[in-house]
Amino acid sequence: MNAISLLESQHRKVEALFKKLEGGRSDPQAVLDELANSLAAHMAIEHEFFYPGVKELAEDTVNESYEEHSLAEVALKRLLATGPDDEAFDARVTALKELIAHHVEEEEEELFPKVQKALSDGTLNEMGKVMKRRFQEVFANGFEATVPRGMNKTSADVDKKKMAKRTKSAA
Repeated sequence: MNAISLLESQHRKVEALFKKLEGGRSDPQAVLDELANSLAAHMAIEHEFFYPGVKELAEDTVNESYEEHSLAEVALKRLLATGPDDEAFDARVTALKELIAHHVEEEEEELFPKVQKALSDGTLNEMGKVMKRRFQEVFANGFEATVPRGMNKTSADVDKKKMAKRTKSAA
């Protein structure tokens, strides 16, 4: 599967999960767990494979994406710490949904077209295969096993530092 198609399909899945959360007909904790695991796995494959592979094409957009991931992860941690009966629950769902929607819009309208033009179908397909396998692995491990605890550090912070070290050692 093409890396961009994979990421777009994951965007649609997350949008559907938000609709379920807002609809109130499903068990909110089960939907929230699936949302958290999906977002953690999605961010992981972008940090580990996609962003490093495309950073030269759109450095400012990729750097902004890391920051948006950090904000979304903190918002998700706050949401996970809030029970569905808490008066802040709906507001936190909405805030996270808006953060994610903004991020998705920028990726799909700005970053993905640049990547599609610059990288071959073969490169995108290979990247997609690796990303899909890693997504399944991280999703199975879950949010708690994937992201740093607490509010002071996010997976985007950790992964961005790893990428900077790889770049320096390769030079």
